[in-house]
Amino acid sequence: MAWLFLIGAIVCEVGGTLALRMAAVGRRAWFAAVGAGYVLAFGMLALALAQGMALGVAYGIWAAAGVALTAVLGRVLFAEPFTWVMGLGVVLIIGGVLLIEVGGH
Repeated sequence: MAWLFLIGAIVCEVGGTLALRMAAVGRRAWFAAVGAGYVLAFGMLALALAQGMALGVAYGIWAAAGVALTAVLGRVLFAEPFTWVMGLGVVLIIGGVLLIEVGGH
C-alpha cells in the first residue's frame, strides 16, 4: 500500500508543478490546482511513510521521479527543450533511484 501512496504523491506533485507552469503564464485559476496538487502530494507522502516506507527511499524516489516526469511532460505539453544532456540526466536519475531502492534493503 505504501507504494500506491508514493505513486499518488508523485502524480499529484507533477500535476501541481504542471499547473504551476500554466498559472505562471497568466492563467491564475490554475493556482488552485497547484495548491491542491502539492497538499495532496505531501499528504500521500506522509501516508507512504506511515505505512513503513523509509524516508530516504520515499523522498528520493518522489523527488527523482518528479524531476524526470516534469522534464518529459514539459517537452510534451509545453514544447520546452529536451536535449540529449537532459535525457542523460533522466537516465542517471533512474539509475540513482534504483541504487537508493537497492541500498535501502
